[in-house]
Amino acid sequence: MQNRLKHELHDLISGKSQVRFGTTIQTVAGYLSDGSKTGSKVEGSKQIREQETKRLEIFISQNNLWVDNIDFSQYVSEGAEQRVFLKDSEHVLKLNDSIYYSSWKDYFYNLLFHNFFFTDTAYELIGFTKENDILYAVVQQAYVAITQNTDLEQVKKFLSSNGFINNRNNDYFNPDLGVILEDLHDENVLTRNDILYFIDTVFYSTDEFWKGYERHSKRDNN
Repeated sequence: MQNRLKHELHDLISGKSQVRFGTTIQTVAGYLSDGSKTGSKVEGSKQIREQETKRLEIFISQNNLWVDNIDFSQYVSEGAEQRVFLKDSEHVLKLNDSIYYSSWKDYFYNLLFHNFFFTDTAYELIGFTKENDILYAVVQQAYVAITQNTDLEQVKKFLSSNGFINNRNNDYFNPDLGVILEDLHDENVLTRNDILYFIDTVFYSTDEFWKGYERHSKRDNN
């Protein structure tokens, strides 16, 4: 089961398979891809990050992906990595500057992982905006109205049944997939009618994931 999931994730990253709202995300990630291994939590150099952002802004302009109609009066909340705005009764907009990631590419892979595992709260990348010379991805997500507080033991039980081990506080690791999933406190996992909704996730892919990706790609090319 886990081996099949790993191959499905590899196909998703390479663009060989699809996921809900994944097309634009895969296109942008593919544009930024240079064949190098990514996904680690270590910080990349400031110069490399700046170069990547400049490349990304060129792509945004060429593909008309700038968003200039955000209603900032509909502010809802914010965390270290993003700000949230109400779009309508069914959706929110989230502005994320990918601060949790060493590269923009890693952030886009995180979106793909989220959409793979949590389809009901899948992110739709609708474009980008700049504020105070900082680039933000603008993603749309379904609005979840909570009916009760989230029981973190239920979160742990659910993730454990799917191969994710709780290794520290609200952080998890799936050793078979080589994927880290962090920051799953009760503001990032909501509960509606006894159903868990993962609205904010932080995925990282480890070296083990990318070793498997390389082996998978070689088999496909042979």
